[in-house]
Amino acid sequence: MVGVDQVLSKLATVIDPDLKKDIVSMGMIKDLELNEGNLKFTLELTTPACPFNDEIEQDVRRAIAELDGIKNSDIKVTAKVMEGRALDADQAMATVKNIIGVASGKGGVGKSTVSLNLALALAESGAKVGLLDADIYGPSIPLMLGMQKAFMEVDNNKLQPAELNGIKVVSFGFFAEQEHQAAIYRGPIISGILKQFLVDTNWSDLDYLIVDLPPGTGDIPLTLAQTIPITGILVVTTPQDVASNVASKAIGMFTKLNVPLIGVIENMSYFICPKCSDKHYIFGEGGARRISEKFNMQFLGEIPLNSGIMEGSDKGKPVIITSPDSPSANAIRSAAKNVAAQCSILAAKLKDEMQGAAA
Repeated sequence: MVGVDQVLSKLATVIDPDLKKDIVSMGMIKDLELNEGNLKFTLELTTPACPFNDEIEQDVRRAIAELDGIKNSDIKVTAKVMEGRALDADQAMATVKNIIGVASGKGGVGKSTVSLNLALALAESGAKVGLLDADIYGPSIPLMLGMQKAFMEVDNNKLQPAELNGIKVVSFGFFAEQEHQAAIYRGPIISGILKQFLVDTNWSDLDYLIVDLPPGTGDIPLTLAQTIPITGILVVTTPQDVASNVASKAIGMFTKLNVPLIGVIENMSYFICPKCSDKHYIFGEGGARRISEKFNMQFLGEIPLNSGIMEGSDKGKPVIITSPDSPSANAIRSAAKNVAAQCSILAAKLKDEMQGAAA
């Protein structure tokens, strides 16, 4: 008769492709019960957005099928996002498991569009997601979501985020009438506003908080890196050298600050001709890949140039919602899965480091 130890030993042969560890040692097998050949347990994956979730589940079912003596198996598959930052060191935001700063070296690369659609893609997968529009000088997220008239209430001295399409949203664009007004503030005031948005907001329980940073290496990216522990920085660039070269400066700043680098996404990578379906590399080719190789970062995806993305952003209708089956939406989903996977890898590394320090 097969026993629990044999079942666990067999399941330990299943390796998470991202974490390079077996699912048993990672604690992904929960509530295992074995009664007269009837097996029941929960497979708890590291994130609902992992690109290998289906593969892991199939490997688990295959492993169980190879065991003699199992009459029936009841496998429940769930996901619990890993904590990719030291929550003990951040009591003010202890309910946010991962904070992802989205940065670029220069403006005009579509960073805000990528941030927004990544947040929507992660929420679509089942994760709890927040989006902080940290570009105080030029907040654009309200326009892109069609939330120009939205506002945030204050309850118990905490800002309450606006909510739409399954994500919690905070933006300076919700305050006063920003359309025809320039935000003229010195660095210390801007840093103070960002700190308020971070620690004085009721973010509740979030798996991922996406922070859309202004371009460059100014006060806001610096404040984010120095105020709270964050999971890492995601860099957005376009293919041409002028964009990727400037992005290198932003990467250099976060490297000096010892902030982990999640990876790089290339936006406007190519244009797919609607008549011939050929790819046209309008802005050059391979800029993000060259950055990833130079800085030993993960290349997380390339998003094609599409007029629908621009039109959707202007009309408050993100492409992942309005054109869910488009090449652009699918590219964004793929990139979101890769971002989630890298967060899990960083979380596992952090866990190992903390256990090593405690030993």
